[in-house]
Amino acid sequence: MTTAPDRPLLLLDVDGPLNPYGARLPQLRGYRTHRLHPSCWLSRQTPGSRRHRRGLRVYLNPAHGPRLRSLPYELAWATTWMDEANEMIAPAIGLPPDLPFIAWPELFATDPDGLYWKTRPLLKWAAGRAFAWVDDMITDLDETYVRDNHDWPALMMRVHPRRGLREADFRKLTQWAAANT
Repeated sequence: MTTAPDRPLLLLDVDGPLNPYGARLPQLRGYRTHRLHPSCWLSRQTPGSRRHRRGLRVYLNPAHGPRLRSLPYELAWATTWMDEANEMIAPAIGLPPDLPFIAWPELFATDPDGLYWKTRPLLKWAAGRAFAWVDDMITDLDETYVRDNHDWPALMMRVHPRRGLREADFRKLTQWAAANT
């Protein structure tokens, strides 16, 4: 086994953790509404429809970027937005526009063992690295699979899609990184 780099990866999903899509804006202090046109979302809309023209409503908190940058991690996108997260999400929250991202081999694929469709490709992408994964769709089955199939420390952080990342989540990420570097 080789030695992992000093800083673990922080693998970020957009919808749920950064965009609490299940919430209403008045409930979200510090968030701003954006209308964006990610290609994955656009491909599931009727061309020319009102939704297609207006774009996807996304709630983003500009304070998240500086908070994420201050964490002792190497940031990477683990989202269906893929590189479009660098174009659309990063500038809105103050992250660099060139973060690495996981290029999913197949979006929304059905896993034969019932895992979340991101789990296997994410584990392959993070091979040989400690990581924290922040997503709203992680299940107990995914946690077990990662524990059994990844030789490095891994934190699987489920974030509720109505709340997004909160102060307690940032504290947990900080504490986990300190204990695993």
